Amino acid sequence: MKDILVPETSHIFHNSDSRKMDPLSDESVNLVLTSPPYPMVEMWDDLFKSWDKKTEAALLNEFGNEAFESMHIQLDKVWKECFRVLKQGGIFLVNIGDATRSIGGEFSLFSNHSRILQACRNFGFVSLPDILWRKQTNSPTKFMGSGMFPVGAYVTYEHEYILVFRKGGLRKFSKIETELRRNSAFFWEERNVWFSDVWDLKGERQIFKDVGASRERTAAFPLDFAYRLVNMFSIKGDTVLDPFLGTGTTSLAALLSSRNSIGYDLDTGILEIARKKLLGAKGISSKLLQNRMQSHFDFIADREKQGKENSHENKYYKMPVITSQEAELTFEMVESISEKENVSIFAQYSRYNH
Repeated sequence: MKDILVPETSHIFHNSDSRKMDPLSDESVNLVLTSPPYPMVEMWDDLFKSWDKKTEAALLNEFGNEAFESMHIQLDKVWKECFRVLKQGGIFLVNIGDATRSIGGEFSLFSNHSRILQACRNFGFVSLPDILWRKQTNSPTKFMGSGMFPVGAYVTYEHEYILVFRKGGLRKFSKIETELRRNSAFFWEERNVWFSDVWDLKGERQIFKDVGASRERTAAFPLDFAYRLVNMFSIKGDTVLDPFLGTGTTSLAALLSSRNSIGYDLDTGILEIARKKLLGAKGISSKLLQNRMQSHFDFIADREKQGKENSHENKYYKMPVITSQEAELTFEMVESISEKENVSIFAQYSRYNH
């Protein structure tokens, strides 16, 4: 049994276009987690127009299918780069929602998730079971179409997809990575929730007023969302890439999980929000780990009340666990945060003791 502490992680931001991630060498990252601009969602029209004049012309002439395809062709360039920089056996995760929109007086669904799924398969990714993220709304205006009258009423869309891909076959771990993998285990009860195919998590508040950002809305997903995925599909010491970093939730989740991160975004104002978010990570770290530990103790106590046995023990924290795979899991707490030239943030860790 080896108690391996990841002493430091780095988090690097690039204020550049992720359609060409030249600073990253081939097969240099372990996990890609992102939520891109959603094609055919109006808040992203200007970005897609700036990327390709064909998109601008298609929207101007109300050619919905042509605009949809033109937007996705630009995203394809990012997915191709992600395939290049991802290591063999690495995981690629895309949070995407389908779009509903009226073009030329015709209301239609534009299936972003299926378009990305097929494109990534063509690039060589292996598609794996995905996750449906339920984002329910209580808005009184959520009913689309003819309201209470049949035929012309439309289903209310309250879900998004987390598409899961792998590059090549199962990941092979070195000796040191095998030890880190054991230390990176999660609790049995967490596994049962995290690896469910339907997630009920509240979406992140989308409106912000930070000075310097060029837009008033983001595509941010909640921290719990990113934290789960980082812990599910990478190990401590890995490098996590987000080609559409936005306000930095992916990098924050990586930092809190003892992973390195790299992020790309064209908006300097939003990258500044991401920077501030990571610099405040120390205050989040201990609370997050306390919550995970307390949830586990509550789970064990409930089992004991039901007369169920807990046949294994975690070797570091001397607490009951359900499986032998949890026996060597450990947590690191953020001890300090340092910064270099506003583009590189470093986190230092100490062993978390409950």
